[in-house]
Amino acid sequence: MPRPDVLTEIKEAERRADEIIAEAESDREERISEARTEADEIRATAREEAEERANQLLSEADDEIEARREELLEAGRETRQELVDDAEARIDEAVELAVKRFEEAVHAQT
Repeated sequence: MPRPDVLTEIKEAERRADEIIAEAESDREERISEARTEADEIRATAREEAEERANQLLSEADDEIEARREELLEAGRETRQELVDDAEARIDEAVELAVKRFEEAVHAQT
C-alpha cells in the first residue's frame, strides 16, 4: 500500500475515532443531564410526600389534642358541678352555724 493511502486511512480512522469519542461524550452528558433531572423529580416528589405526611400527622395531633381538651373541660365542668351541689347542700348548715355563733356572741355580750 502506498504511503499516501496509508496516511489517508490513518487520518480517516482518527477522524472516525474522534467522532465516536465526541458522540460518546455527548451521550454521556445527555445521560448525566437526564439522571440529574430524574433525581430532581424524585427529590421534589419525596419532599411533597413528606410535607403531606407531616400535615396529616399535625392534623391528627390537633384532633387528639382537641379531644383531650374536651375531655378535660368536661371533667372540670363535672367537678365544678359537684362542688356547687355540695356547697348548696351545706348552705343550710352554714347559715345555722353562722346564726348560732352570732347568738353566742350576742349572749356573751349581755
